[in-house]
Amino acid sequence: MDDKPDTAIDRFFGHLQDPRIDRTKAHDLIDIITIAICAVICSADGWVDVAEFGRCKEKWFRTFLRLRNGIPSHDTFNRVFAMLNPTAFGECFAAFVQHLCEDLAGEVVPIDGKTMRRAMSKAGKKGAFHMVSAFASEAGLTLAQVAVDEKSNEITAIPKLLKILDIRGATITIDAMGCQKEIAKQIIDQEGDYVLAAKANQPTLLEQVKRVMDEIVDHPIPDAPHQKHERHETIEKGHGRIETRRVYVAPARGDEDLLAAWAGVKQFVRVDRQREINGVTSFESSYYIASHDVITAVRMGRTIRSHWSIENTLHWTLDMAFDEDHSRIRVGHGAQNMAVLRKLALNLIKNEKTSKRSVKGKRLKAGWQDDYLFCVLKAGVKMRLPCQWRVLRLINS
Repeated sequence: MDDKPDTAIDRFFGHLQDPRIDRTKAHDLIDIITIAICAVICSADGWVDVAEFGRCKEKWFRTFLRLRNGIPSHDTFNRVFAMLNPTAFGECFAAFVQHLCEDLAGEVVPIDGKTMRRAMSKAGKKGAFHMVSAFASEAGLTLAQVAVDEKSNEITAIPKLLKILDIRGATITIDAMGCQKEIAKQIIDQEGDYVLAAKANQPTLLEQVKRVMDEIVDHPIPDAPHQKHERHETIEKGHGRIETRRVYVAPARGDEDLLAAWAGVKQFVRVDRQREINGVTSFESSYYIASHDVITAVRMGRTIRSHWSIENTLHWTLDMAFDEDHSRIRVGHGAQNMAVLRKLALNLIKNEKTSKRSVKGKRLKAGWQDDYLFCVLKAGVKMRLPCQWRVLRLINS
């Protein structure tokens, strides 16, 4: 059709292999995917809602979709997304986001997992569904996701996730579960950097980092060359709470065999957090390894704090604005593919800048106004990295 809108849906999802046999293809796969994406943008949270949205907007959809046999039923949506290859669908999503971001150099990319507990099925002996996602903290965009195998854990999913991404020049942050020699090597091999939390799951590494950093912080020797380090402190007050953070960064040193086993390790880090709430003070120290040749304590503090953006921005929004934690989609690959639809919808909504409303408000507005829904879809045509990303890259280089 000549008047077909210039969205990225056709370009990035149009080549997906249809899982149905020919005689059951009453509706084009790209029509099904497009309706589902639009419906999820507009607050649909299940296949019944998706089909109802399609029927209500059929006239509008006919302006740019074939709709050979009208709007698919909710059973069709359920069946197609239950059968659709989640790996291929996820790769299309990752390629779409790569098209939006173009370049991750200089960006902090946290990786973390999230469990959708209501997707569990006792009758079908299906456990809670767990996804591992990569998140561009500055842009607030989900880059890719991979499902954790039911009999595995995040350690096996993270390498698959990294393979999907072009992480050249980016800093990958992962909590203790992902602090693994193989993962560190893969990040370096893919020309990225890392900041990994060292905890009890790597006792030898933790002991080495802790010994070096505790000596520097707790037993300083003035002007000692081997204790050369950087320090930065911040104090935040609000809501009856005072939090003091002290970040210490020093060159990695110690057992050469241990350091050689961790590809690219260049820096050790200690972060002290002191919190005072209602007169009660608590204190904790965390330890990290980093692959940067040179990194300031200021930048390291920001990088470590950026890791929690995936929890506070992505996971929280999916639960609050998309009610993901209560989703009961569980047939076949339906839960995993719906998770892709939610993240795709969230990326498009965040990338649409004309409205200043919240994510939930934008979803409602898109459902009410066809023109605004079209604006959200057009937001997927192209987005370049924010200027401050490039400025920060120059400052921190």
